[in-house]
Amino acid sequence: MPSELVGSVVEHLPAIAAGAAERDRERTLPRAELDLLSSLGVLAVTVPTSHGGPGGGAAEAVELVRLLATVDPNVAQVPQSHFVYLRLAELAGSTGLRDRLFADVLGGARVANAQSERGGATVTDISTRVRFDDHGWAVVDGEKFYATGSVLADWLAVLARDRDGEDRIAFLPADTPGVGVIDDWDALGQRTTASGTVRLDAVRVPLDHVAPRATAISGPYGYGAFAQLLHAAIDVGIARGALTDAAAFTRTSSRPWFEAGVDRPEDDPLLVQRYGELEVAVRAAEAALEVAARAVDATWREPSDDAATEASLATAAAKVLADRAALDVTSAAFDLGGTRSAARGTATGAHDRHWRNARTHTLHDPVRWKLQHLGRWAVAGTPPPRSAQV
Repeated sequence: MPSELVGSVVEHLPAIAAGAAERDRERTLPRAELDLLSSLGVLAVTVPTSHGGPGGGAAEAVELVRLLATVDPNVAQVPQSHFVYLRLAELAGSTGLRDRLFADVLGGARVANAQSERGGATVTDISTRVRFDDHGWAVVDGEKFYATGSVLADWLAVLARDRDGEDRIAFLPADTPGVGVIDDWDALGQRTTASGTVRLDAVRVPLDHVAPRATAISGPYGYGAFAQLLHAAIDVGIARGALTDAAAFTRTSSRPWFEAGVDRPEDDPLLVQRYGELEVAVRAAEAALEVAARAVDATWREPSDDAATEASLATAAAKVLADRAALDVTSAAFDLGGTRSAARGTATGAHDRHWRNARTHTLHDPVRWKLQHLGRWAVAGTPPPRSAQV
């Protein structure tokens, strides 16, 4: 059932792809596309069977995100945090939270993160605060930046710190009094991820809707690996989509280089060679993504330290390959298409959109640290740390 649910998206990919370039150009948020995913039920694919859901795992969520990213990585990035925080609620949430949240998601609701902040020495410095009053409420104050999907979300998962320095996730409906969501995301790429600034002014949340973040992160559940793997899926999808569009441009709009002595660019052996190299890079990234998804799923079925270590290592490798493939393909597309590929309004809808999306999204969680974790394991058998980024 879960795989069939994800497969149901395939027939709708052409329609999502059709408007992607224009949405990027005009910065039009993909409301209709996200509503379609909600109506298909695919955003509920990981809701546990114990709560009436399909009970899908990491592999289904990753494949859904990858498929969407081949046609519009903006649409694909919105479910990333949605799935991550559904997993956190499953691992660390109260019965009351799980009952309400999962029921809403089964009805089509979407969850967005409100996690990152401007300022602070590092991304782990959190100024948003949660305090607990004497009347059974948690009260949240703060401001978040780049809250992916928040502009079109039904629920927000807000990262806040309590007075003891512990990180908590407050789950709250997006229309809760005191919540303000501002559509102000302005970036080079990934321009329509419905991200914005989220302001929280004395927002009251039921105590049982506040979950301890450490429960998910510190346990052997592959939580950080799952979050990272979904990011890798976006980059793998970008790489495949860009390669497909580059090939179409070569066939329909490019001219052969005169020294090749051929009538069609696709008959140029040097160009074919480069396409072969890029195909290898994309296939390697796709294969690594699949391997890592199986490793993360193993932590869902039977959590253990060994399983969690393997999930993090496999995900780190997948993310490195995904990052490289996305950046290599989206840059090479210009070389393969020639000068015409740099013109606006080209036949494929602009290679620059793919490059801008790849360049922006691959800035998440630098792969140089993934290589550090892989290297330390290879040299000394040192397991990677457990965090939301590993």
